[in-house]
Amino acid sequence: MKQQSDAFVFFGATGDLAFKQIFPALQGLIKNEGFTLPIIGVAKAGWNLDQFKARAKDSLEQHGGIDQQAFDKMMNQLRYVDGDYDDLATFTELRKQLGDSKHPLHYLAIPPSFFATVAENLAKSGCAENARVVVEKPFGRDLSSAKELSDTLHKFFPEESIYRIDHYLGKEPVQNILYTRFANPIFEPIWNRDYIRCIQITMAEDFGVQDRGKFYDGVGALLDVVQNHMLQVTANLTMDPPTGEEHDAARDRKSELLRAIRPLTADSIVRGQYDGYRQVPGVAPDSAIETFVAVKLEIDSWRWAGVPIYIRAGKMLPVTCTEAFVEFKRPPRETFGEIVPSTSSHIRFRVSPDIAIGLGTRVKIPGERMVGHDVELNLHSEISKDMPPYERLLGDASRGNSESFSRQDLVEAQWRIVEPVLGNVTPFYSYTPGTWGPEEAKSLIGDHGPWMDPVKSEDK
Repeated sequence: MKQQSDAFVFFGATGDLAFKQIFPALQGLIKNEGFTLPIIGVAKAGWNLDQFKARAKDSLEQHGGIDQQAFDKMMNQLRYVDGDYDDLATFTELRKQLGDSKHPLHYLAIPPSFFATVAENLAKSGCAENARVVVEKPFGRDLSSAKELSDTLHKFFPEESIYRIDHYLGKEPVQNILYTRFANPIFEPIWNRDYIRCIQITMAEDFGVQDRGKFYDGVGALLDVVQNHMLQVTANLTMDPPTGEEHDAARDRKSELLRAIRPLTADSIVRGQYDGYRQVPGVAPDSAIETFVAVKLEIDSWRWAGVPIYIRAGKMLPVTCTEAFVEFKRPPRETFGEIVPSTSSHIRFRVSPDIAIGLGTRVKIPGERMVGHDVELNLHSEISKDMPPYERLLGDASRGNSESFSRQDLVEAQWRIVEPVLGNVTPFYSYTPGTWGPEEAKSLIGDHGPWMDPVKSEDK
């Protein structure tokens, strides 16, 4: 039985992430799960507790609305420590605010460059004893820095007390991929190289980098979403069934899967940049950063040998949508002599902006002839009704449930896959906003194409 945390501390409490995500998540936990822990914000803003509470109210008014009963409880639970992260006095005051708490949960909603300082001062002040720590991605900039970051945290916290949060793992539809696969016996017997021809995963956004030009120009599409989010979706689609009921059972299987993926090469990636990107404020006038990327993955395992996985992600594409398309093989002979598209039989998992599972099948056209057409049986629901990712993940962390958090070996496996193509080692190709990226992406998918372009829900 995992120890329940008895206090919630979040560093960066006056920042943008806290404003948009953390306060709404905390109100949801108080409303839906009876979350009664003291909530202590830590930041350097020159604020007092009343100003901090005003910030929380403003956050909730702009992001989800105020639930008066839960909000009133939150106001009573809130505490605030103002001070520099490199000043031990800040952490001495934090220890005082923690009072009798013996198992605090520390959430570092701060840049990774501050992790070492905060972790060390938590340890010096006695705040790290029997504590858990939640850290935000990015977990390094490459394999070496990821290991260095891990070594820093391990000086003060054991691995089982480190929770690497990736909000994508808390999304209901991402978890639903696993559930659909393993809860329905019709899928597992055919979920292998004998019956699946290829898998496509698309994460499309119909907008540009907006006001994030400076940040995005140091990251690009590969590191922003593929190295983390899309590889996590890939793992959920292709991992073996977990064995046992321990929280690490699923992560063990994900680790095995990710370690079996071949590292990318220059021939397995296409990068693109939309026209006009270089004019965005904060973007270098000669930027070579990609706003679109397509990759081909191969898994060296008996289950998946010979089944390519194609991932593409980009900005300024025709729609905003994330979905996975699993294409089944056609039989060796078409019984009725038809020419049937290779994509006829499939299952489609839509992750956002709504949740949908579509099963592609072929049905007969009424009449004397034995001919048919493709239809998709569709299960659809609104994503707004689901528990927000941060609410789910912070609740899990407070209970010691680590299943939906990245483990260090998972992080290292993900970096190993993308490391060979880091640093603009391949050229990028321009594409027109509102299209599906550069034409060169079609060459990458080749005979396993075409790319299955997601459409807006209302167009289905």
